[in-house]
Amino acid sequence: MISVYSSSFGMASRLLRRPVRDHVRNIYALVRLADEVVDGKTGVRFPQHAGVLLDRLQADTEDALAHGYSANLIVHAFASTARECGIEPRLISPFFGSMRTDLSVRKHDADSFRTYVYGSAEVVGLMCLRVFLAAPGQDGASVKPTAVSHVNAVAAYEELAIGARRLGAAFQKVNFLRDLREDYLLRGRCYFPGIDPQHLTEMDKHRLLDEIDADLDHAAGAVLQLPDSSRWAVSAAHAVFMELSSRLRNTPAEQLLQRRERVLGPTKLRLGLMAGVRQRSR
Repeated sequence: MISVYSSSFGMASRLLRRPVRDHVRNIYALVRLADEVVDGKTGVRFPQHAGVLLDRLQADTEDALAHGYSANLIVHAFASTARECGIEPRLISPFFGSMRTDLSVRKHDADSFRTYVYGSAEVVGLMCLRVFLAAPGQDGASVKPTAVSHVNAVAAYEELAIGARRLGAAFQKVNFLRDLREDYLLRGRCYFPGIDPQHLTEMDKHRLLDEIDADLDHAAGAVLQLPDSSRWAVSAAHAVFMELSSRLRNTPAEQLLQRRERVLGPTKLRLGLMAGVRQRSR
C-alpha cells in the first residue's frame, strides 16, 4: 500500500528503525485506506455509499481500539499500534471527521479549512509522535524522550506536539498545491479559502508557500529533538517537502492546474543521505 500511494513516504519510512517503522506503516495504512474511500471512484461517484463505508471503518477502528482485535488486517494492525503506543481516540475521531467532510464540502472557509487540516494531517503527526516517543532504543532500552526533555514521555509529547502538528500541516498544504488539478477538476474540491484554482495568481501562490515555509521552519526545531530511531527519517521527509516548496515557488501559478510537481528518486536519495549526514554531525 505504501509503495503504491507514496514514494516519498516509502523512502522515509525505510529510514525508521524497528519497531518504529512497523508502527508508522500501520498508521499510514489506515490513513490511506480511509483516504481511498473518499478519494477513489466510490467516493467521487457514490458519496453516500462511501459515507456508509467510512462509518463502518471508523466503527471497526474504535471497536478494535477498545477490544484489541479486528478481522480487517489493516484495522487490526493500527489498533495494535495505537494500544501499544498510546494513540488516543481523541486523535482518531477528528481524522474520520475530516475524511467525511470530503464527501460533502466542496469549498472551505478559514474555519473549516483549519478544522480539516487538523483532522486530516495534524493528528496524524501527533499519532506518529506518540510512536516516536514510545520507541525502544536499538538495544531494547528506553530512549530518552527528547534531547532536551528528560522528565517523561508526557512532557516530551507536550513539548513537541506543536512541531508535529505544523509538520503535518505543511505536508498537507504542499500536497493541496501539488494536487490542485485532481482535486479541482476530478473531485470538484477547493481547499484553500478564498482561492479559485482556475485563477490562482503568483501572489496567492507565494502567500500560501510563505505559510508552508513558516510551518516547516517551526517544525525543524522539533525534528532535531526526536529520538535517534526516528530523527533521520523525519529529517529526510522534511527535506523532501522543503524541496517541493522551492519547486512550487519556481513553477508559474497557472501551471499548477496542469501538472503535478514531483521530486524524482535520485534527488530524494540525495536529500535523504544529506539528512543522515547532518544527523550524525550533531
